[in-house]
Amino acid sequence: MSKQPRPIPSSVKFVRKGASLPSPCATPVVDAAPRDAFSSSTTPSAVPVVTPFKPFVAAPAIPTQAGPESIRFDFNDGCRVTFPGGQWHVRLRDRVTGNVLFETDIGAGSVASAKKYYVPFEIDVHSDGRPVLQHTFDPRNRPVLVQFPVGTLGDLMGWFPYAAKFQEKHGCELTCSMSARIIPLFKACYPSIRFITPEEVVAEDFYATYRIGLFFHDDAHIFQPCDFRIVGLHHTAAYILGVDMDETPPLLDYVGDAGDAGDAGGDTRPIPEKYVCVASQASTQCKYWNNPSGWREVVAFLKEHGYRVICIDQKPVHGHGMVWNHLPYGAEDQTGDRPLTERARWLKHADFFVGLGSGLSWLAWATGTPVVMISGFSHPSTEFATPHRVINYHTCNSCWNDVRVHFDHQDFLWCPRHAGTDRQFECTRLITSEQVKATIRGVPGFAALANPPGVA
Repeated sequence: MSKQPRPIPSSVKFVRKGASLPSPCATPVVDAAPRDAFSSSTTPSAVPVVTPFKPFVAAPAIPTQAGPESIRFDFNDGCRVTFPGGQWHVRLRDRVTGNVLFETDIGAGSVASAKKYYVPFEIDVHSDGRPVLQHTFDPRNRPVLVQFPVGTLGDLMGWFPYAAKFQEKHGCELTCSMSARIIPLFKACYPSIRFITPEEVVAEDFYATYRIGLFFHDDAHIFQPCDFRIVGLHHTAAYILGVDMDETPPLLDYVGDAGDAGDAGGDTRPIPEKYVCVASQASTQCKYWNNPSGWREVVAFLKEHGYRVICIDQKPVHGHGMVWNHLPYGAEDQTGDRPLTERARWLKHADFFVGLGSGLSWLAWATGTPVVMISGFSHPSTEFATPHRVINYHTCNSCWNDVRVHFDHQDFLWCPRHAGTDRQFECTRLITSEQVKATIRGVPGFAALANPPGVA
């Protein structure tokens, strides 16, 4: 009697010859906001949704690694093995857990694991009882690609250090694909990593590929082992890549292409006076500080304490429909589409930064500048650790982390629990300026550096 196959549908896809291998880029991109240039469901036959952001580059149709007897394999879309005509017995195993993920007999065709994140795979192929291919995943000195979405700043600040940890752990020849605007921040500081844009990716070159993103509808955990809403925005990259979760801000280059924008100051202080950077804009209204007088009162408070207040948002005004958000009253306008190296320079020399759960807060964190973060829609575990986090637990909060609701990037006024009621956006509307001021007073050096006599 022939040996019976032991398929585990949640671990492996089985494809007969002539069929195409499943790919994350063939699944719908269900959210199209800058935070999630690639969010995926688990329906491999669905038609891609057109978004303004370039999706991840698909794995090549034919695996890149040549094995014996015309067998080919790679790890560019999970573990993939293709077979010519004949009779083959294949087994895929997780080397660390010892679990056999899939085992079957196959003729001409292909096997591909359903899991697309890092797994220490072992491939074992026999034919007529004789061993043909035994391969244990080992990226040392081999080319590996980590793809990051474009159109997002904060996510990259949190995710990229885990790619650097992956290279350090495995000794691979690492290539990172990301937005051309962000590359100048990292390139000079990580000479052993090759930085390219998505347009420059040649998928046929790589032994393994990993795609970092926020996968909202990945109920089967195809692209991420743990839901990012539970483990944290930045930690999801650690889980996908199989490295430790310790927070490590990325190294930044403060010169980069700043000179191209006429800011020839390099890494020097942009102004001689004591100053604080602020950023009040966000991609959707739930991320804003929705207290109508909050920014005006905090800016006045900072100026009374001798600080110049510099707004470094990209846009001075942003909104949708009847709702528009303006540059904080009293702040100096340094908004505009500036190089990110210039933004990093302003942040590095600031006494501290006051912002939201947004990209500029992550950039400030990367510079080592203290961050006062005002956010109610996300739980503090979502972002990097800061002792100066401002959240009001007496109100509705942390809907972003609620796996029972799905963030809708198309709805600028998204408020899943209280939309259309007088409680809409209460998570930040009821964060008072007094709470923010009290948090600012706790920033190291605030009073000693900037508290004139007689100012409370």
